[in-house]
Amino acid sequence: MTNEQLKKLENDLWASANSLRAYGGLKAADYAVPVLGLIFLRFADNKYTLYEPDILKEFETDKGTRLERPIESIALEKCGFYLPGYARYDFLLGLPNEESIAKALRKAMEGIEEYQDEKFKNVLPKEAYFDIEKKKPDILPQLLKTFSDIPKDASGDIFGKIYEYFLGEFAMSEGQKGGEFFTPTSIVRFIVEVIEPFAGKIYDPACGSGGMFVQSAKFIKEANHDLSDIYVYGQEYMGETARLAKMNLMVNNIRGEITETNSYENDPYTSLGKFDFVMANPPFNVKSVKESTVKNDERFYKYGLPKNKGKNTDDSITDANYLWVSLFATSLNEKGRAGFVMPNSASDAGNSEYEIRKKLVDSNIVDCMVSMPSNMFFTVTLPATLWFLDKQKANTDRKDKILFLDARNTYTQVDRAHREWREEQVQNLAAIVRLYRGETDRYLQLVAHYAGNATDSIMELPAVYEAFKLKLLTSLEKLGQYAKESGTKRKPDEQKVLDKSGLMQKLGSLVVPELEFPVLHWTTILKDFDDITEATNEDLLRFETKLADDIESLKEQDTNLKIAKDAICEIWAEADKILKLKADKTWAELELNNLSKTLDELYQNWKTAIDNVTYWHTNITWLQSRFPDAKYADVVGLCKVADKQEYAGEQDYSLNAGRYVGVEIDEDISSSDDIKLKIKSLHLRLEELDKKSSILEKLIRDNINSLLS
Repeated sequence: MTNEQLKKLENDLWASANSLRAYGGLKAADYAVPVLGLIFLRFADNKYTLYEPDILKEFETDKGTRLERPIESIALEKCGFYLPGYARYDFLLGLPNEESIAKALRKAMEGIEEYQDEKFKNVLPKEAYFDIEKKKPDILPQLLKTFSDIPKDASGDIFGKIYEYFLGEFAMSEGQKGGEFFTPTSIVRFIVEVIEPFAGKIYDPACGSGGMFVQSAKFIKEANHDLSDIYVYGQEYMGETARLAKMNLMVNNIRGEITETNSYENDPYTSLGKFDFVMANPPFNVKSVKESTVKNDERFYKYGLPKNKGKNTDDSITDANYLWVSLFATSLNEKGRAGFVMPNSASDAGNSEYEIRKKLVDSNIVDCMVSMPSNMFFTVTLPATLWFLDKQKANTDRKDKILFLDARNTYTQVDRAHREWREEQVQNLAAIVRLYRGETDRYLQLVAHYAGNATDSIMELPAVYEAFKLKLLTSLEKLGQYAKESGTKRKPDEQKVLDKSGLMQKLGSLVVPELEFPVLHWTTILKDFDDITEATNEDLLRFETKLADDIESLKEQDTNLKIAKDAICEIWAEADKILKLKADKTWAELELNNLSKTLDELYQNWKTAIDNVTYWHTNITWLQSRFPDAKYADVVGLCKVADKQEYAGEQDYSLNAGRYVGVEIDEDISSSDDIKLKIKSLHLRLEELDKKSSILEKLIRDNINSLLS
């Protein structure tokens, strides 16, 4: 299944399911868990169907021997769960109308859990289906039918993506509460890329629906590591959300435990100094935690408590942000790494928070601070910062250094209110962190990967080009052919209209320009490489230069193609009205029906193919223009490595990236006089636009008054 097909499937499934929610008058909070339960059922059936032949084969082979085992035991070993017949998707889908679907679903969920480990008992939704059935009995059958559209061969990865998509949509539907169970994928992805949880124990004490764990699993698979090398530990305060997290682990086949608990009060995993990795997006600015709850717990007091000083003696923590920071830091073992989200205000917080931050920084575990764009979260508009801790940093040449990365201007606008990082934006930002760590080879691998993708995109161009060019040429020929062959069939009055239009003269004078596919230079760089990843930085720099030239050639040819296409489409539109004879099959036989649409589609294919090449070139350029030597360098407005004198002395332990990286100045502006001139120019332009606006407003008013009178 391609990304486009998956996206369409996700959109179609959500639109169908969400329309039923609206039809039934249900709130997203009532609807999310049972719907995700149905997605899980569809996944379970797909997966079980895949393993069923092996399960049955072993069961029949060992039947009646000393090796005989219950089929449930074999299924758990091979598939991870046993699916009774009454829990199969087709069985549920085929239930008669008079049957209670809610009752059947409860039985199915209980049947799956019956043979699971204790930690996965009471995870799947059961009673919620009765609430839906009471409101509208036909909603559950329709939902089952909706999710039957998921292909039977859809893999666990496909289900994970659909599951995650629905989580995000429910988060937006839920408004502010949605932030409790979902962190946008691109943010999680970046955290994973930086801390690299290949193997070990991963901890999230505010795990929500488990998105951090899912992205870790994806990272491990993509890096060709074994998923069994990680074990995850999650804590979540909200019961329904904790069950979502457990379902998420089951869907994605991740080993781990989720505990429903309050992380301020309880420590179910004895977390002090235990974990290889910590990842989290905790609730921001919580002010309800009592000092008595945490003051004797080393997880929180090791670096100091965020407590008001002076005469104020009430039993409240000023703000829980630094309780979370302390928890993340103290949960790491001697080699551990952490990545977590904090509000921007935490980077400069004063009073007791300042003292905690100072101790944390002086312990040399703060490795990297990343300022994020606004509107990256579905439900929270607060600007946020990503903190990265590394317990091994003190043993490296980065000991007294911190990388500050200002990524506020790096994003993709999803819609008016939401932004995200595309996969390549995540990789580009992560490449800066890797250069800071001295991992030049990883940087070169990424650029080479982009070069390889650009190469693949270029390889697709000739076929797309030839298909489009051929259609342009044959379309013109077929229009001329039809004009000649239809002459004898045309009535005198029709011929008169045709002669008067001058269409035949236009058709005769229109010539498609000589179109030849541009000679491209990219092969001269890559021909010596069996594997593009063997290319040096110098090779890749030359590749970018040649590719830039090729893109200019492609754009020139694109202009010629568009001119030819538009000219033919214009003549065809006229011919469709006055040249085509009614009920004449020849027009269709010559493939002249909807010719304009066909040409537009072929042109769009060509345009998309060029855009693909340009996209990969843009990513190559983004990196090479900033790091031409394939080594880390401070870039104004983007990144800065600060030493202790700067972050401790000059900036007094501020961890706000904006204080360090500076602002990129327009190249045309070099002095204060230039700035004043620029402002004056913009002001004059504004006045000019204001005048035009006033004129247009008056014109509109006059026209309306004229119409009304």
